[in-house]
Amino acid sequence: MRQARIKIPSGDGPGVYHCVSRVVDRRFIFGVTEMEMFLRFMREYEQFCGVRVLTYCLMSNHFHVLLEVPQRPKIMPDVEEIMNRLSRLSGAAISEEKARKMLAMFEAAKDPRGGAEYLEQFCNRMWDLSSFVKLLKQRFTQWFNRKSGRKGTLWEDRFKSILVEGEGDALMTMAAYIDLNPVRAGLVNDPAEYRWSGYGEAMAGRRGAKEGLREIMARASRATLTTATEALKAYRLRVFTQGEEGKEGTDEAGVYLRPGISRDAVLAVVNAKGRLPAIEYVRCRVRYFCDGAVIGSRKFVENAFGRFRSLFGERRKSGARRMRGLNEELYSARDLRVRVFE
Repeated sequence: MRQARIKIPSGDGPGVYHCVSRVVDRRFIFGVTEMEMFLRFMREYEQFCGVRVLTYCLMSNHFHVLLEVPQRPKIMPDVEEIMNRLSRLSGAAISEEKARKMLAMFEAAKDPRGGAEYLEQFCNRMWDLSSFVKLLKQRFTQWFNRKSGRKGTLWEDRFKSILVEGEGDALMTMAAYIDLNPVRAGLVNDPAEYRWSGYGEAMAGRRGAKEGLREIMARASRATLTTATEALKAYRLRVFTQGEEGKEGTDEAGVYLRPGISRDAVLAVVNAKGRLPAIEYVRCRVRYFCDGAVIGSRKFVENAFGRFRSLFGERRKSGARRMRGLNEELYSARDLRVRVFE
């Protein structure tokens, strides 16, 4: 039975989510061209849906997106705003031109109610987690299938989403986990070298990515960072300390279970910041960050548990489960001790 998705109702305030989706049969389809097109569509639907990509990472057979979904406004966009958003979608099934023709037909038929309902269909796709990911995946599938001469679904099941506390250490830890994916996969030694991530894009000077990381660091420190450069320095320090090799343990032969950043590289980054207080290390536990349902402080997880109580077993007395192996006091809505490295 499909489990209901944990989402903050659109009228109740903003929510931050870690979204993950894999290609069917986990095929390796993402090359340079595919990644460029996926990012293009991601940014287009980000503006159309009115959501915000804080950071992301594209891998050869799946993607991660840390997404903020703002509260739905009480006053919906007017006709020209909707048309403007449509005009910035490349190759979408419904273009600005087609939408204007439909509205003209309703006007000619003297059917204002029909026109209003037609516009409402577009508004319903805005400020919504599921709509954003669905539209993004559908648009990429259309492009990829046409390019490859294939038909059918491209994605494995539905996407996963984890509700993340939108401030403090939980937000920064999740962002760093996402940007460290290419390091754990052994693709690069420095996450800044991987261009298909929010951190790599920010280090390359892309404004949207830099602003996303600045927002993460401002919320994590609960303070206003004056510049994106200041935020990037602080974030780099966090990413390197969190990604140090050996954090996820070793096998029987003493080999690291996952690649990481060498201690010398970590110390070099720390020293480059001068005399700063030591940042406690946080281990990247894969199943926590992909299957935890809700992640944050004890209070945040307990509140979410109470709100979505019907989605958990009847025997559950409380929602917060301390995340094992972390120095920070973070909690998950699920206890994932078993086979944590899968």
